[in-house]
Order: sequence, then C-alpha cells, then structure tokens
Amino acid sequence: MQKIILTTSFEQDWIRMFTHLANLFFEQSKVVTDIEEEGILVDLSINKDGETIVGHASLTHDGNEYSATFSEKVTTDNSETGTRQLKRIYSHVFLEVLEQLTGMKQSWGILTGIRPMKLFHKYRQQGHNVEEAKRLLMEKHRISEEKSELLATIEDVQLGAIPDLHQIQNDVSIYIGIPFCPTKCAYCTFPAYAIHRKNGRVESFLDGLHEEIREIGKWLTERDIKITTIYFGGGTPTSIEADEMDALYETMYDSFPHMKEVREVTVEAGRPDTITPAKIDVLKKWGIDRISVNPQSYTDETLKAIGRHHSVQETIDKFWLSRNMGMKNINMDLIIGLPNEGLEEFRHSLDETEKMQPESLTVHTLSFKRASEMTRNKEKYKVADRETVEQMMKMGEQWTKENGYVPYYLYRQKNILGNLENVGYAKPGEESLYNIIIMEEVQTIIGIGCGASSKFMDPATGKITQFQNPKDPAAYILTFEEYIDKKIEHLEKIFPQAIQVD
Repeated sequence: MQKIILTTSFEQDWIRMFTHLANLFFEQSKVVTDIEEEGILVDLSINKDGETIVGHASLTHDGNEYSATFSEKVTTDNSETGTRQLKRIYSHVFLEVLEQLTGMKQSWGILTGIRPMKLFHKYRQQGHNVEEAKRLLMEKHRISEEKSELLATIEDVQLGAIPDLHQIQNDVSIYIGIPFCPTKCAYCTFPAYAIHRKNGRVESFLDGLHEEIREIGKWLTERDIKITTIYFGGGTPTSIEADEMDALYETMYDSFPHMKEVREVTVEAGRPDTITPAKIDVLKKWGIDRISVNPQSYTDETLKAIGRHHSVQETIDKFWLSRNMGMKNINMDLIIGLPNEGLEEFRHSLDETEKMQPESLTVHTLSFKRASEMTRNKEKYKVADRETVEQMMKMGEQWTKENGYVPYYLYRQKNILGNLENVGYAKPGEESLYNIIIMEEVQTIIGIGCGASSKFMDPATGKITQFQNPKDPAAYILTFEEYIDKKIEHLEKIFPQAIQVD
C-alpha cells in the first residue's frame, strides 16, 4: 500500500476525494495528514488573487520534487458551489504532481465517479457549442482530447436516437428486476440468486411483482403519464419459465398506460443457458425483439473461472436460435480484463462476435466491485495489467469502427481496470434508448421488483432521489406492498402537477 502524506489537514470527504485520485496511480493507497509517517509528501495550498483562485501542489519523494499550479476565475455559476470549485482546483494540482511522479497520464483527468457524458450534456445545455464543451472538459477537468472527441461523437449519436432527449423529463421509464440466475458470476454485485423451486420462493416473488406492476401502472394511468422505455433486468429475466414470462408481459400490457407508444421494451436474456424456443415464442407473442445474449468471453476456461455454467458453443447456438426465430435486435456484452485473459483471448472474442454481427455490442472493462466474489478473493483471479487492458480497449475501438458500429453511451466505475470506461456500440439506428436514458439521467426511472433501484428526477430542478427495493427475494415478498406506497409517495412529490384522470 502506498502512503501519501498531506501537509495540510482536510475533512474526511476531501480525504476520500484525494484517495480516489491516488488509486488511479497505485493499486492501493492511503492518504493521511500525519507528517511523521513515511511516504510520498504532498503540500497543497490555495491562494485567492482578486477574482482568481490559484491552487499549488508540491510533491517530494526519494529526493525528487515536483510541482503544479492551476487557476480559475471565481465561479459565478449558480449550479456550482464554491466548495466544488475548490475541490476541482485541488484535484487538478494533486493529479498533476502524481502524473509527474509516476509518468502515468490519466486520460479521464480528475473524473473518478462522475458520468462524463452527463457533464458534456450539461455544458451543451448551458449554451456552449461542441468545441467549447470539449475545451471546458479539457481545461476544467483535464480530460484528454481523445476522450473529449469520443464524448462529442456519442452526444451526436444520442440526439439522433432520441431527438427530444432533454424534453422527456415529464415521462418515465420502467426497470423490472428479476433476481434469479442459473448461477452467480464471480464479478457480479447485482441482485442475483441461483434459481431453485424450493419453498415456492420464485412463485411468491412473481406474485408480488405482478401486484407491484399493477399498482404502479394504475398510478401512471390515472395521471396519464407516458412511459418511454421498459427494461427487464436482473439477475436474468429469462431464468423463469416461459409461461411465467407470458403472464408477466400480459400484466405489463394490461397495467401500463399507452403501451403502443412505448418506444422500446428490452429483455435481458443475458445467460445463454436460459434461452429456449418456448421463451423466444413468448417474446415474439408480445412484440419484444430486443434482447441481450451475453457471452462476456469466448474462452471456455474463462467462463468456468467466473462461474458461468454455459459453454462458448452454447452462446453461439442460442444467438443463432434467437436470430433465426425472429429476434431482430440482439445485444451482446464482452468484458475486457477477465481472469487469465490477454490480447489473444480478447482478439478471439472479437473474431467470434464478427461472425454474428449483433445489432449492438457493449465493451465493459472489468471492475472490482466491493461486494463481488472476485474482489473478496483477488489473489485467486489474475487479471491483465494496465497496459494490456488499454491495448484491449483500443482493439475494441478499432474492431467496432471496422464493423460499422458507433459509440452511443459510456459510463465509468470506481476500481475499474486501467481507469478506463464501459462503452456501448451499436449499428446506426439500433441504439438502446433505455441505456441512453439511464446513463444521462434525463427522466425518472421507476424500479419494480427485487433489488430494483428507482431514480426519481424532479422535472423542474433535475434533482435525483434514489430509492431501492429489497435485494433479497424473501424480504421483497414480505415488504413489497410497503415499498409500493413509498414509491408512490416519491412520485407524488415530483409530479404534483399530474392531474388524476377520471
């Protein structure tokens, strides 16, 4: 663990900020303010010169000294507090001296937890043109020119897919969580439980889910609130039986208002070992043709190591089964940096994907999520180094370009390998509208089902309040009625203008 000693005392939330930045350079770091300890010594200071704030940093380590300075005009932006500006200035100089020390350049600059695309949209909504928004990202946040160009490209694609992206705040999207999977993957922290039929757990959960859909649908119908997109996630929504899927979609169509105007319904059939002809027939019956068939990797040893009990061949077979039975919009996911995978294995995954040409491909970078099996047992899972992961990402960028895909959404996570990103690519016109909406946080998303997270966005202010259903099916079964009431309370607060229709 690398210790970094600050010569000035800071409050704990500032220490967390510096720690997140330090972790971009060191596998593990600890930021302290006790100058008696051994480590990298960093002196940070801020001076105000009239209307300008100037930040300074000097770093001393092993007899070498590095320094950085960054200044900004005092903010007059009402959306930004003085504290936020100070944090950004301190982050600038702190990051720069660490870059000088390590020789590592952070292409996402000082951004660690923020959604870069949301920031780009914010600048554009403030009236800045594309070039000005890119310049602000580079100057204020130290984002590289390459990443700024990527964000500009994605904005263009997003507005092509959803021209009214910034005018849909009075509508909602729906997320429906089904928490069952054949097995749980080692990297997963989603609500996911190995499916079994003991004690009627699945049936009891579905009874509650039907009721939640009906009650939320009733509230939306009474106020004539439209739904933009619906997304079935989990878990694996296709882990339940075909007749259970059929009943669920029937309840959805009977309960939600204006179903003919819903722009997109997606069902994650992410685990190939859950896909059957009977289930595809049910999807077709209800007009659902956007699904995910997620390989993650095309190496059988990797699938076994991460706990996916299906073979590469089964992924290929289920893709073609879905395609030949009429699924016209199929998404696939690949993960960069899975255990024991390098450039050769990722190239093989891309070569196999090329044979299928799914409508969209999401390239994830492995993230060590706090509650995952992989994080708890890091020594068991050997992953690629930073340089290799960056080469894999470049490989994915080149492959998608050569195969006619365009980037359409992007998000980042803490503890992500190489401080990289997750990028969704699609054939033009095949973008997932739900993915764009949830990443850019442009409207309320109502979470229904086990572990489903709701994001209630006030249409007037843009303020977001998060609310989560119980993750455990047993807890959900006991409390779903209480959680329905709480969600409706949130909805009443943010849609007070919605008139109840007789």
